Amino acid sequence: KKMVTPAARREAVAHLQSAFEVSERRACAVLGVDRTSCRYRSRRPADAAVRVRLRELAAVRRRFGYRRLLVLMRREGLTMNHKKFRRLYREERLQVRRRSGRKRALGTRAPMAIPQGPNQRWSLDFLSDAFVDGRRFRILAVVDDFSRECLALVADTSLPGLRVVRELEAIVARRGRPVMCVSDNGTELTGMAILRWCQEIRIEWHYIAPGKPTQNAFIESFNGRLRDELLNETLFTSLAQARAALAAWKDDYNNIRPHSSLGDLTPSEFIDRSACRPQRGEALRYAGGSAPRPVASPSPLGSNVTGTLLIGG
Repeated sequence: KKMVTPAARREAVAHLQSAFEVSERRACAVLGVDRTSCRYRSRRPADAAVRVRLRELAAVRRRFGYRRLLVLMRREGLTMNHKKFRRLYREERLQVRRRSGRKRALGTRAPMAIPQGPNQRWSLDFLSDAFVDGRRFRILAVVDDFSRECLALVADTSLPGLRVVRELEAIVARRGRPVMCVSDNGTELTGMAILRWCQEIRIEWHYIAPGKPTQNAFIESFNGRLRDELLNETLFTSLAQARAALAAWKDDYNNIRPHSSLGDLTPSEFIDRSACRPQRGEALRYAGGSAPRPVASPSPLGSNVTGTLLIGG
């Protein structure tokens, strides 16, 4: 074998000394090893406490990489270079295995305009999962695109349009009206219940083009984090357990989990630092005003329903 590392060279020198009973000077001369490197003893600290805490965090945050784990440990007072932290992370064999996904077609993707304040645009979408006995349940996710804050995670076996309206009204009563809502063309979100509610309180609703989930990228990214960090890691036995797990994850997502897109801040910290926390009546000022630009151009294959055309633009 090639003696590349200093450890391998020290091992070879020790072998010559024990097998042929030669001095260290003679063994180093034969192998071409510098005696100073052979005699060197590392004074690097063991970092045992850091390794223990790193393994504990990685056991809880199984889908977090070393960058997010470093942010969490720095919050606890750790002072360490990211390169050394990555070396410890690698030596502990904590690398996250990347799950293989299906192949996706590549096409032209227009950049999405980012909102400049809270309550300017909300994104909605549905997720699906199953209990251990095979029964399916659905999850309604609502996200504020500016702060990435999760506004609601509603789990139930059925989520019709009227139920979606009730949940949105609860959010509006808590933090005010949004200027715009963005969603796909699912039947729950294109029904008369949603259209009537939008017209009554004058909220613009934008439907993305069919088959273009990238036009609703914020909620799609959120769905990926939710599925990767909670749904794929948890066995759900009942609806009550699923709701409790979603509530705990939502609180962690908004107040503890660092977000790389927010400079490793949490959504609550980002809103506090931007000094633009939404008030209950703040969104009323937008009624009748000019709305921001649509996320994407209206689809040529959109609905022909009159209400849909008026709301979606």
